[in-house]
Amino acid sequence: MKNLITKLLVNKKYIIMLYVLLAIGASFQSLTLGTKTFNENGIKYNHYNNYTIFEKSFDHLKNNQDLYILYPEEYWDLYKYTPTFSVFFGFFSIFPDWIGLTLWNLLNALFLIIAIYYLPHLNTKEKGIVLLILSIELMTSMQNAQSNGLIAGLLVLSFGSLENKKYFLASLLIVSSIFIKLFGIVGFALFLFYPNKWKLTLYSFIWSAILFIIPLIFVDYNQYIALLQSFFKLLTNDHASSYGYSVMGWLNTWFSVEINKNIVVLIGIIVFLIPLIKFRQYKNFLFRYLTLSSLLIWVVIFNHKAESPTFIIAMTGVTLWFIKSEKNMLNIILFVMAILLTSLSPTDIFPRIFREEFVIPYTLKVFPCILIWLKIIYDMIVLTESETIVRHTTKNIVHLADSAKVQDDGNK
Repeated sequence: MKNLITKLLVNKKYIIMLYVLLAIGASFQSLTLGTKTFNENGIKYNHYNNYTIFEKSFDHLKNNQDLYILYPEEYWDLYKYTPTFSVFFGFFSIFPDWIGLTLWNLLNALFLIIAIYYLPHLNTKEKGIVLLILSIELMTSMQNAQSNGLIAGLLVLSFGSLENKKYFLASLLIVSSIFIKLFGIVGFALFLFYPNKWKLTLYSFIWSAILFIIPLIFVDYNQYIALLQSFFKLLTNDHASSYGYSVMGWLNTWFSVEINKNIVVLIGIIVFLIPLIKFRQYKNFLFRYLTLSSLLIWVVIFNHKAESPTFIIAMTGVTLWFIKSEKNMLNIILFVMAILLTSLSPTDIFPRIFREEFVIPYTLKVFPCILIWLKIIYDMIVLTESETIVRHTTKNIVHLADSAKVQDDGNK
């Protein structure tokens, strides 16, 4: 049985097949569930409301309408993305919903697969384990037709591209993540580790300029300025409206702390940057890898609008950390907490009453991610160069042994 599981994990085709089936399954479920309301006696909307928001934004853009106001006759909630993202969604809008939604979910699923398999210094089995664990959280995101699988993929693939010295591509990936969700800007922190920073900066400016002017294909200059003003007004008002599944939400629900969100984010930035003063560690892959994990968790737990589908990004950081971490009791307990409270708590595995009475009111979904992020920061601070070399060498020896065993089993 163990050998069978190992063979499944090292076979990319099975993992890809699983993700494709999940994307198709999530789309089929959303398309067949009928309609729902978001408030009592309210208008009925489809179960893929987020996809409809994205799709309709392109029509609004072409028609010189304000992207950032309510259109209750079409969908629930507001469009909160850039005008560039609405242009991107013009591709999906040419298809009927059943095709467009499926293609959208497939993009999120397959981009994350590509990103994980492109990571260096993880063997195929480890990558298979990561993707298998992330499938739960990805399904939650796709059931809500969200963009978070794509965001996670963009940030992870940018790291892999930087490691492989593909700076032009890495810059495009990070800038693209920003033009979907602004918190992708944290990805620029990865540039600290690599040479030719002037090239990375130049490439980022080039891609930013290109992606910024793309909407001008469909709207004139004055309309574009009006859209940007409306966008930033929305973000300003949105900032004060909720705490979400975030550090701010955790402080508020556990301790009734009414603290300024900007102060919490500033503290989060400072803590995130503290390990990065260890300049001599920049040449160590494990240190850079832990920074990626820290970054992926940070963009979620310090996002005051973080929802359950957002946590595919954080769990990507959590899982990447755990797969390379020492398997001591503390790390195992933290990871199990993340699986139970972060990934499984929104599912039917947990009784509904437990979710409604404990998980949601006390923002338990974010709690393990906060603890793991702090543990990663600690690991980065105490990590020594000699320890990195020993651990990395040991891992490589184990990887070679595992690969040889799998190959031998396959020959048998």
